[in-house]
This record gives sequence, structure tokens and C-alpha cells, in this order.
Amino acid sequence: MYSVLLGILLSAAAFPVLAASLPIEQAALTSPPLVPPAITRDYSAHVVVQFETVEKVMRMTDGVYYTFWTFGGTVPGTFIRVRQGDEVEFQLSNHPDSSMPHNIDLHAVTGPGGGAASSFTAPGHSSTFSFTALNPGLYVYHCATAPVGMHVANGMYGLILVEPEEGMTPVDREYYVMQGDFYTKGSHGEPGLQPFDMEKAISEQADYVVFNGSVGALTGEHALKAEVGETVRLYVGNGGPNLVSSFHVIGEIFDRVNIEGGTAINKHVQTTLIPAGSAAIVEFGVDVPGDFILVDHSIFRAFNKGALGVLAVTGPENTSIYSGKQTEGIYQPEGSTIQDVSAEAPAPVKASSRDEQMRFGQRVYASNCQACHQADGSGIPAAFPPLANSDYLNANHNRAIDAVLHGVNGTIVVNGIPYTSQMPSLRLDDEDVANVLTFVLNSWDNKGGQISPDEVAVRRKEGSAVGSGTAH
Repeated sequence: MYSVLLGILLSAAAFPVLAASLPIEQAALTSPPLVPPAITRDYSAHVVVQFETVEKVMRMTDGVYYTFWTFGGTVPGTFIRVRQGDEVEFQLSNHPDSSMPHNIDLHAVTGPGGGAASSFTAPGHSSTFSFTALNPGLYVYHCATAPVGMHVANGMYGLILVEPEEGMTPVDREYYVMQGDFYTKGSHGEPGLQPFDMEKAISEQADYVVFNGSVGALTGEHALKAEVGETVRLYVGNGGPNLVSSFHVIGEIFDRVNIEGGTAINKHVQTTLIPAGSAAIVEFGVDVPGDFILVDHSIFRAFNKGALGVLAVTGPENTSIYSGKQTEGIYQPEGSTIQDVSAEAPAPVKASSRDEQMRFGQRVYASNCQACHQADGSGIPAAFPPLANSDYLNANHNRAIDAVLHGVNGTIVVNGIPYTSQMPSLRLDDEDVANVLTFVLNSWDNKGGQISPDEVAVRRKEGSAVGSGTAH
């Protein structure tokens, strides 16, 4: 509280003309996915925004860490909400432990560099500049210190909302979602602290494409929440630095989209394009319960690189809008044999220890299994069985090998729940099969174990598709 009051007092001293003509207020700032409350005043104010740039190691995905450069300690940075006509005093402080100078370019600013030149700040220093929010809309901000692409690629971006003078239509829920693409020395899923890779960034070969700074940031206990009958507004940004987002919510249609964050409205939209360095405001009502999946519909980014989130909606069913599954059965127009999904086998890489098997197996899992069985092995209810704490896998390792090599055909029972679905065989070599099963058996509360390529070779000759069985 003392620092807030001090900031306001210093603001009044530094800008006596502005402070005398407009009431001074401290900006309400929030970390993602939260949004500050709607502005209720009907007059302009002198709004003080205090930001700190911080460089810190945070999680990219399970077992993978990255040194993010941030505004406010999060990726994306803090959400700013002001009103059209407000005079904004921006105070930027760069933490003394930072390795680089930083600044800020706010796309809501009318002026050279969007404030970048006026806010260039060395580690352990602070800078102040001011601007008037002339135009309503949802705008990106980002660091613009050279090399600009590197600062943005390390997570230095966020959103500023300039509400129109007349305010915004009330909704029940508002959330802050921002996409970014990341480039690491190691490949996707390679564990440890991963440094930034400039060559990949220049070639636009992203290892991760994520919402809100990490894989799974908007899933599980961190999923967005809503109730049936509510209206949801998402403030969606794309920090880039390179890729365009095809933003989509599976199972919903956007009632209204503020195209590129401006005042032009599109209605009844399935997917909206958001360029790098831009934003969109999407609104929709939720009519039925369930998990609604947020994705970049450049779909491999969602299921293989991380651009996936969840809006968890609770409340009563409405079968007149959506019935859920009414019937289920096996359909085999080509007979009862398992169909192979052909893929060129890469040159085998030999693991020399169980730890190496785990590391190699994690990469195989991310590329071949994660889309169905999920990053945490939880599976998808009524569709794909869990691999986490799985009695089916732990009870019989040969059967686990057969499932990967030869597929699953028919009903299996995992942890007491029947699953009737077919799993095709993938053309993985013996090393990859051994590695991925060793990874699974030693993850997510399973009982452990190690599978060798020789065991896989035996089952390749003697095994067959599995199905119509329980764990025992």
C-alpha cells in the first residue's frame, strides 16, 4: 500500500498539470488469465501504471524449464485496463538482476515507437513516460529492445484494453488468453533448462506453441470456468513472435468477434485469425455443460506443441441442444483386422541406460501418444483409457508391448472402467517401443519397470492385437 501511495504522490509531483486537471488513480492490474473489473466511471482520469520487468526460470512443460523475460513475472504480462481519453502515466522498472535492458512498445500509444524510446531502462533503473489513450480497442504491448525478436520470443508481451467512452456490454465472465511461439535448443519435450535458439526462431520452426506461457497453463485445475447460461468474453492476444493464430473453441460458436481487437464486429464465427502482434475479443454464451477446448486450429500446434486450453462449463444438461452419445458400436467395413498407420521409421537411436530410455521415450510419447492419452497420462473419459496408475499396463508388460506393436481391438477394462475403441498399430522400431513403454511405466504413479528392445523383438514375432480383457 505504501508503494502505491508513494507512486501516486510522485506522479502528482512529476506531472502537476495533468494531476491538477484530472483525478489520479492507480491502475488495477491482473495476472493471466484474470482481467481487471470493468471501468464504471464516466470521465477521464490520470491512470498510473507501474510495471516491473523480471527475468525468471519457469516451467515450459513437465520436466522442461526456460528462462522467460517477463512483464510482472508472468507470460503473458500483466493485463492493463483503461478508458478512452485517459491520460496514462507509465512507470517501468527493470529488476537489478536482469541481464538485459528492456522497454515497452504499447500498440495503444500514438507516438514514436509506441513508447519504446521513452521507456528504455537498464537493469536496476526506472523510467516514466505518459500518453493519452485516444482509440478504443484491445492492443498488444511488447518489449522492443534489440534484438526485438529475441525479447518477444522470451515472453515479453501482453494486452492493454482501452474501453470506449460509453463502456462495454456487461458479461458474466472475462478471461485473458494469449498465444506465443517458443524456440528451444532441445526438441519438443527434451527435459532440463532449455536455452533460446535463434536459428530456429529465424526459420520460424517453433518447438512450443502455447497459451499463457506454458503447456497446460489452461487445463486441469487451471482451466477457465463458467456456468450454463452465462456469457463469456475472452480477450485473446497473439504475442508471436512469428506465427498467426487460428483461434477456435471446440464446440462453441462465437456470437461476436471484435476483429483484430478493433470496433469492427463479425458475428457467428467459428474460427478467427489473430496475426502476430494483434488481438481479438470473442464473446459467446454457454448453453450446455462440458469441457470446451481452446485451440489454435493449425491443429498440430494444439495437440503436438501445446496450444490447447479448457473452458470447463458446469450446470444442467440441455438435450434439446446437445444429446450426448445415444448409441455406440463397432464399425468395421474392411473386416476385423487391425489397420496399420504407416510411417517412415527414423534411424534407431540406442539408449544406454534407463534414464536415457525415459528421456527418449518421453519424446516418442509426445509425438505419438499424447494427443489421445494426454500429457499427464489421464486419457479422455469414455474414449481413450488412462495410462496413469493403470492396472492394465502394470499387470502384464507383454500385453502392453503387444498393444503398441499390434494395436487394440475390442473392449478392455482399465481401472474398472470398460473402453471400447480401436488403437491402430504404429510403425515404431523396437528401440522406440521399449523407450516409450519404459517412460510410461515409470511415470504418473505406475509401478515402474524397464522394457528392452529384445523383449519387443520377441513380441513383434509372437504377439498379436489385444482386446476383450481386463487387467488380470
